[in-house]
Amino acid sequence: MKNILLPTDFSENSWNAIKYAINFFEKEACNFYMLNVSRFDNFMNSDSPYVAPGETIEEAYTKPAKLQLRNILKRINKEFLPNKKHKFYTLADYNFFIESVRKQVEEKKIDFIVMGTKGASGLKKIIVGSNTGDVITKVKCTTLAIPEQAKFVRLEEIAFPTDFSLTYDIQILEPLSEILENQQSTLRILHISKKRADLDSDQHKNKELLEDYFIHFKPSFHYLTNKKVEDAIQCFVESRSINMICMVAKNLNYFQQILFHSKVEAISYHTEVPFLVLHEKN
Repeated sequence: MKNILLPTDFSENSWNAIKYAINFFEKEACNFYMLNVSRFDNFMNSDSPYVAPGETIEEAYTKPAKLQLRNILKRINKEFLPNKKHKFYTLADYNFFIESVRKQVEEKKIDFIVMGTKGASGLKKIIVGSNTGDVITKVKCTTLAIPEQAKFVRLEEIAFPTDFSLTYDIQILEPLSEILENQQSTLRILHISKKRADLDSDQHKNKELLEDYFIHFKPSFHYLTNKKVEDAIQCFVESRSINMICMVAKNLNYFQQILFHSKVEAISYHTEVPFLVLHEKN
């Protein structure tokens, strides 16, 4: 039984992520936890460190949130056929957002966080400093970030950008392996370098390690040269049937260039292709 956390702010963008999650895990037994967090600083008086009493918080924030969460359940019942493998739970919390997410990940033994990203201008302006960006970078849990224009389709091809500097436990790749198995997807391992250069001996070893780990899926290896990693990703996505991009959060060099870059023009993969971000477990 998988435990899936679905943070929601009741926007259409977060509803799109919920829809994607239900379709994505259609054949798996899952507990879905829909979480709404009222911002803790809403309860603070701007002139003093006064905190609103519990009754006030309950009336002003928690009750309305619970009502909206129930409305999401109704919407799920209306738009999806019953699935005996899926159970839904609602959680209304008032806390700092990341603290709340971390608490639920620990208490509910969450396997996946699925949440929406928004903004056609790319992740730099929208995600950095936002809830999704914070979850991706600060919560050690496999996270699936669903852009606002992403629609669930069978995952034909998954791109895995890497510089072959394996500084993480290979077991971190287990969720990706599981998805490849369940979705019967093809894995495209992508190496991007800023200038043409042969792999060094360590990179060769790490490439072979990946090859061995994913041998059952017969991955293909691709090599691109481009000064801007995000441009190379965009070209690769456009030239193939890439339905998901998977990254290891610990691989900061690639991770930051692909997710948190300064160029926003002509980068459409941010608004159309889901990102699977893998974390090492605590």
